[in-house]
Amino acid sequence: MLSVSLLEPDNMEAAEPSIPSESLWDQISKYSSMVVAAYKKKPIPYWILLFLGIIAMVVAFPASSILSRVYYANGGESKWIISWVAGAGWPLIALILFPTYLISKTYPTPLNLKLGLSYIILGFLSAADNLMYAYAYAYLPASTATLVASSSLVFSALFGYILVNNRMNASIINALFVITAGLTIIALDSSSDRYGNISDKEYIMGFIWDVLASALHGLIFALSELIFVKLLGRRSSFVVVLEQQIMVSLFAFLFTSVGVIVSGDFQRITSEATTFKGGRSAYYLVLIWSAVTFQLGVLGATAVIFLASTVLAGVLNAIRTPITSIAAVILLHDPMSGFKILSLLITFWGFASYIYGSSMDDKSS
Repeated sequence: MLSVSLLEPDNMEAAEPSIPSESLWDQISKYSSMVVAAYKKKPIPYWILLFLGIIAMVVAFPASSILSRVYYANGGESKWIISWVAGAGWPLIALILFPTYLISKTYPTPLNLKLGLSYIILGFLSAADNLMYAYAYAYLPASTATLVASSSLVFSALFGYILVNNRMNASIINALFVITAGLTIIALDSSSDRYGNISDKEYIMGFIWDVLASALHGLIFALSELIFVKLLGRRSSFVVVLEQQIMVSLFAFLFTSVGVIVSGDFQRITSEATTFKGGRSAYYLVLIWSAVTFQLGVLGATAVIFLASTVLAGVLNAIRTPITSIAAVILLHDPMSGFKILSLLITFWGFASYIYGSSMDDKSS
């Protein structure tokens, strides 16, 4: 028989052989092997597309935000024109989609009544979302508007949980509170970054429109995922994703076209181009590149989510927030107070917490 002393915990722990911890070099070698193995699993065209998607997200989205502020800073006044321009780049995606049909030897997805109505509703919501963001960039510095717009992650998580039953864990909930705290700091520091020609009322309205636009953006994201779950049964391909982007952008463009015509702002384009700082050519270049960069940013985000994961898209979204803020300070001379820097750091922390929580869910699933 074994003696009682042999069964005591201290003796059991002593009997177990010690496992040497991995050195830093061993860990680097292990992760390097994992990266190489992951690289070999995918063809080279996959990595090229993913790289282009990443570049589009971290370059095109900040450029689109900067151009919106350039429009207002140099004499532009119309909110309808900027929201109209956001959807005007939809033919660019069509030029990418049609050759894809030939290369992949696929046919367009049949458009039934439910799917068509879904695209119309999403197009209307996107048009409203673009108009709200136009008001935000008209009254707020680009750096501030971008920081406030990062709250869309909060609403995406909440609407995703309610509508699509996406998971929520402690890290994700912590991220929502942290990003909200960063948003509150921006609101409390409103006096330090308001432009001289913007009244207190306009600044407050810009802040409110930015938050509402972010909430609507989160709803649109959740509804888009719901369409894939309910109407397409998750049997989606990159072609289907491109189709959805084209249809939603097309209907958003049609809705805002009606708004531009009814409001009379379409006739203002000529007069705005004449009085625009830099001249007529600079005015039209701002509008054209605003349309191109916005669509490229959306396309890049779509490609990253489809080819990689929402976690990587979250990482890139976290990266583009400080890129836009820093670019706005350098190019547009936006004021950067200590409170805004603190809000930027807190927002980045919130993104990191969200990414960590999402990656934990991916591992557990």
